Amino acid sequence: MSFMEKFQGSIEKILVPIASKLNAQRHVCAVRDAFILSFPLTMAGSLMVLLNNVFLSADGFMFKILQFGKICPGIVKFQSVFAPVVKGSADIFSILIVFLIARNLAKSLKGDDLLTGLTGISVYFIIYPDYFSNEGVNYLTTRYTGAQGLFVAILVGLLVGELMSRLSNSDKLEIKMPEQVPPAVARSFKVLLPIIITTIFFSVINYFVKMVAPGGLHELIYNIIQTPLTKMSQSIFSVLILSFLSQSLWVMGIHGPNTIAAIRDTMFSEAGNANLLYVANHATAWGAPYPITYSGLASAFSEYGGSGCTLGLIIAMLIFCKTKESKSIAKLSLAPGIFNINEMVIFGLPIVLNPIYIIPFILTPIVNIMIGYIAVMVLKIMPPVVIGIPWTTPGPLMPFLGTGGNITALIVGFICLAVSVLIYAPFVIAANKAAIVEAENEIAESI
Repeated sequence: MSFMEKFQGSIEKILVPIASKLNAQRHVCAVRDAFILSFPLTMAGSLMVLLNNVFLSADGFMFKILQFGKICPGIVKFQSVFAPVVKGSADIFSILIVFLIARNLAKSLKGDDLLTGLTGISVYFIIYPDYFSNEGVNYLTTRYTGAQGLFVAILVGLLVGELMSRLSNSDKLEIKMPEQVPPAVARSFKVLLPIIITTIFFSVINYFVKMVAPGGLHELIYNIIQTPLTKMSQSIFSVLILSFLSQSLWVMGIHGPNTIAAIRDTMFSEAGNANLLYVANHATAWGAPYPITYSGLASAFSEYGGSGCTLGLIIAMLIFCKTKESKSIAKLSLAPGIFNINEMVIFGLPIVLNPIYIIPFILTPIVNIMIGYIAVMVLKIMPPVVIGIPWTTPGPLMPFLGTGGNITALIVGFICLAVSVLIYAPFVIAANKAAIVEAENEIAESI
């Protein structure tokens, strides 16, 4: 038996039973199904991001290759036609998720799913950062309505779902209306007291949280995460730790890259500028003063398809997937994934809180960063990646273009892609086994 077969067998033996049990747990089901139900909107938003940033943006990869600016002058203006789709999908993603999680949990607990979901949205904005005034007009920041507010959205959805369901199932809190009252009115009054209790409860909690963090729960969580990042220095370990934190935050529902962006950019911006100045003066990336940067290692070698190097996951799914649902997601995700847009995989598969895919999602980028580091710093077979490249550039081309066209860098880029496929493959196969076991259990329960 080969090492790969032993490794795959170990994964199936350990992870499949765990995944099967977790997938039957109501809180995990509520979160998982929320992401699956929101997939069509995520898909629509991702396709518009792909269209606007790859084909219609002046910095877009395909825009430059196909010379759209010369063929059709003014084509960049069409971005404004498709951009609003993102406002109605990715930019309000946390609102969608908090509603769906609260609703799904209420369903499993035999509560009022619709009103519980609406209460979830209400509570989310009760604890949301306060309005800020500008020239006498109040505004609400959209910073946490998208993916950056997901962690709080998941937390609120679960808490509201549990609390509302238990309160609404209590006969003592039920306001019964006469039979002649319209059903919608009777339904509202039935859960009126639970809604009042829930909203007041979270309003009180929010008051005490703001005594510690004036920006509310979102700011508190952000500061807790940000503080340890400030202690990092510019080294391979800082790149690895930042990558680890970014992927770990994603699997918890927090937008990892956005969360660490302030610290990451502060740490590496000076080095990046010095490298660019060096290339401008010497016309080569060889000998750049700061060969170890986040963009030169993490972005160049470990973000093919987006965070988690999910292009490797998509390819592995296309090769090894047996379930139609997962294979369909892989096919739909391939085109955006080539240009490093992976919301469809993260939220459609999903990867968030998925016990099987968490391990390779975190591990793959770390392995690829080390491959890039060894190629640049140990073997010195390629110059460091120091030239800024548009984020929509297909993965393996990033080190090639970022080094000014070094062929070895292109080869290393494809090696990283192949390694990511190999790492994801046994987990994809294990996920198939878990899906089959879960389907068999559902059939057995229905019988």
